[in-house]
Amino acid sequence: MVHLTEFRIGIAACALVSGLVLNGLTAWWLLRLASRNAPPLYREYRVWAVGAAALLVLLTAGGGGYLTYVGLKDPKRLPDALSVIVATFMLLLPLAVSVAGRRLAGMGGIIPVDEPGAEVPTRRLRRRPPQQVGR
Repeated sequence: MVHLTEFRIGIAACALVSGLVLNGLTAWWLLRLASRNAPPLYREYRVWAVGAAALLVLLTAGGGGYLTYVGLKDPKRLPDALSVIVATFMLLLPLAVSVAGRRLAGMGGIIPVDEPGAEVPTRRLRRRPPQQVGR
């Protein structure tokens, strides 16, 4: 455990980047969903919504990185329970928010399932009769 300090910094940085990417993608998807489902409300409070989403993403990712760094301080207690719990939470948070957002939007769970008998209407193109040349 000679290089534990460097390892802690590397793992904490990876946790920070992972939290930024996963939570950022989820926040972007939720903001896009809000802009489609409530355009007037979203237009009015767009700056506040984007600011709150960015702050929430930064806080959760920063907290995950910091708690991962703190959890790896004792080389005799690895893997530390705090690091495992934080990592699990950081992976499940975007998934849970996505599922909750889909449920609130009425889109179902993670995997969209078509209702039996509810077929998507297809548009058929009618063929035009061939034009006669020379008449």
